[in-house]
Amino acid sequence: MEMKKKITPFIMFDDQAEEAMQFYISVFPGSRIVSTMKGPEGKVMGGAFELDGELFNCYNAGPHPNFKFSQGISFMIHVETQDEVDHYYEKLSEGGEQQPCGWLADKFGVSWQVTPTVLLKGLSDPATAGPVAEAMFKMQKIIICDIEAALGGE
Repeated sequence: MEMKKKITPFIMFDDQAEEAMQFYISVFPGSRIVSTMKGPEGKVMGGAFELDGELFNCYNAGPHPNFKFSQGISFMIHVETQDEVDHYYEKLSEGGEQQPCGWLADKFGVSWQVTPTVLLKGLSDPATAGPVAEAMFKMQKIIICDIEAALGGE
């Protein structure tokens, strides 16, 4: 018997659920729209989509004062290479906002963190956390070779 995940992110948009699903699957290789839900007039109102194997749900809530995005919730993308950093940071921030320390807000206002494994490794080691954090605080998009230099050339 297949076990389903207990927790699935659910994103409420004003009126952009279909556009968001199409955008996100274009950015993440191997992603797909799993299902859609249509409203009374036949317009896609929401659905389920997979980004690199992770399931998300979304729906149009209409303009609603309680459904606003902030950096209080973000999605972290774990990457290994500078090419991956560049791809996700540039693609997801198109029409949005590039922010410090590898963060960005996409064109819908959803916050993302593009985070290389080497950065997490450096921040989790008390011997290197200070220099790695200092290097990271100087960056918008994370530059892996600068993090490696802060680690002492690993």
